[in-house]
This record gives sequence, structure tokens and C-alpha cells, in this order.
Amino acid sequence: MFEVNIVTIFPEVFPGLLNISILARARKKKIWDLKVTDIKEFLINNEKIDDRPFGGGPGMIIKPDILQRAYEKAIVSFNNPRIDKIEKIMLTPTGENLNQEIVEELSTNKEGMLIMCGRYEGVDERFIEHNELRKISIGNYVLSGGETAAIVLTEAVVRFLPNVLGNENSKKVESFNKGLLEYPQYTKPRVWKNKSVPEVLLSGNHAKVDNWRKTQSEIITKKRLTNKNKKKL
Repeated sequence: MFEVNIVTIFPEVFPGLLNISILARARKKKIWDLKVTDIKEFLINNEKIDDRPFGGGPGMIIKPDILQRAYEKAIVSFNNPRIDKIEKIMLTPTGENLNQEIVEELSTNKEGMLIMCGRYEGVDERFIEHNELRKISIGNYVLSGGETAAIVLTEAVVRFLPNVLGNENSKKVESFNKGLLEYPQYTKPRVWKNKSVPEVLLSGNHAKVDNWRKTQSEIITKKRLTNKNKKKL
């Protein structure tokens, strides 16, 4: 069973979207499981969870000692005795951008994830270095905390686990498979607001349909990359 433990100061966020539809059914089948560790439970007496950054600057930084206590509790919560098979992750805008390659790597080579959610202006860097956490970002923008990113990461990885999707072929043709974006999809009615479904999709010729879809994927991917490169210039 693939185990996920999310460490956060807002445990009430979870399971949220992780407990509906495909992921809920997979959890019920014990393909994966979710635990949540509340950082606030590891405060001693009346200590503050955060403090001002050395060197000045805006915002507050979560203290490393409090994070460490929560982290160590989360580590021992895994049933898997092979801790090396658990990916320890710090969600941060400075991390490597999440993509399908990382998703497949985590779902294939690992047996669980310990996900640390930051808040405020961030967490003390020494905590990340001490525990050799893998930094991951879900995009080049800033959120108020890591909780939303934790949901994105967890869903992406879990749905790629064996037997999670009703149709295993879905993983082979989804967006980003083989580096191409997904082709356009259509359903009934055949004509909607004077727009018709492409005739090739109604032909019944599977070879032509496959070729059309591949061509469309290549066109969309090329267009996306071209627009992305223009913005860089």
C-alpha cells in the first residue's frame, strides 16, 4: 500500500479533494492511505510556531525545532519499514517544477511520500538541509501555503499507481504521455452551436483516428512550446 503523510499547520484541509471519486475508491481498496500530522501539536508550552527572519525582511519563518518534532513523528507513522522507499518532500516555490516524469518516478520507484507543507514566508532552511528533503514546486507562482500543492502532488501520484484508474489504458493516452499534450476530445451532440465534431472521429477507421489524434497532439504541443519561448524572449 502506498502511504502518504502530510505535515501541516492546517490539518482540517485534508482529506478534502483527496477523498472523492477515483482517489476515494482507491483508498477504500487499500491501494493507498493518507495520514495527516498537525505541526501545532508539537508546540511546547506557549512557544510560537514562527519567528522573524534573521537579516530582516517581510513575513515570518516556521522554526526548525518544531518542524523537526513533527517530522520525526510523521516518519515513524509509516508501516513500511524501508524508510528509503518513502520520498521526503518539502513543498516550496524554489523546488523543481512538478511534471509527469516526476509523478511517474514517485509512483513507480517509491512506496510512499512524507509531504511537508510550508506557510507564512517559509521554513528555516536548516530543517530542509538536515533532513535532506526533496524540494518540489507545482509552478512558478506563490501560494499562501503548501496545502494546495500537497493535494495536487498527491492526486497526480496516486492516480498513477497500479489499479487506481478504472481503465489502465488511460495512463497511456493522457496528457503529457510521451511528452505530448492531449488531443481535443468530443462527445454528443454531433453538432453544437453550429460546430461539428471532426468527421474523422465519426469514420470508424481506427488508424485514421489515431493518426488524427497524434497530429493534433503534436500541433498543440508545438504551439504551447512556441508561446512559452516567446514569453521568455
